[in-house]
Amino acid sequence: MKPHVICHMVASADGRIWSSRWRPANTPAAKLFEPLHEQLAGDAWLVGRVTGREFAKREAYPTDPVARLPREPWFARRDAAAYGIVLDAHGKIAWGRSDIGGDPIVVVLTEAVSDAHLAGLRADNVSYVFAGKQALDLGLTLEIVNRELGVKRLLLEGGGIANGEFLRAGLVDEISLVIAPAIDGARGGPHVYDSADQTAGPPPLTAMMLQQCQVLDGGAVWLRYTLAYG
Repeated sequence: MKPHVICHMVASADGRIWSSRWRPANTPAAKLFEPLHEQLAGDAWLVGRVTGREFAKREAYPTDPVARLPREPWFARRDAAAYGIVLDAHGKIAWGRSDIGGDPIVVVLTEAVSDAHLAGLRADNVSYVFAGKQALDLGLTLEIVNRELGVKRLLLEGGGIANGEFLRAGLVDEISLVIAPAIDGARGGPHVYDSADQTAGPPPLTAMMLQQCQVLDGGAVWLRYTLAYG
């Protein structure tokens, strides 16, 4: 079993997600993300390593040798209303906190992560699971959070590389996309869906069915699609 996955993003009219570069500047649409996130009512939200690092409060964990720790799930909490799930395959993020906005952090790792990093996560009361030996298996990630934490509705919220990986794996069930009345227009910024690999192909989409088109305050448009794969 996997959760129902909704990719929820706010983007400029040219599909960019760094609102600090949008023009006109300070468009009210940039503030729509959180209220719509709450309206979508997920059991958990998920971001990639780059986005996750923005919430970290430490530079690194100690690297002193520690006792061998088992490569099995470890949970500081299992009773939360919602969880913040972060993909961090090789244990690059030192948190210095146990939650984001009140949602307990759950890190998705590979078994290649060091014991010292696991000890650092435990000291911060950050839960973790393993979803692969050297590379993350995204489908397995979804199965684990469903089985271990009861996550039935998950909001995938970027960045663009994580979104693209889930989409190419055929794991996104629904898209929730707010188009802001703004333009980025510059090179180098991330898109709603992206790839770190220049050879990554297109997603196996066969259909996108429009379920909702709503004009929001300030001229933004909220689009919701269900997806089909083949």
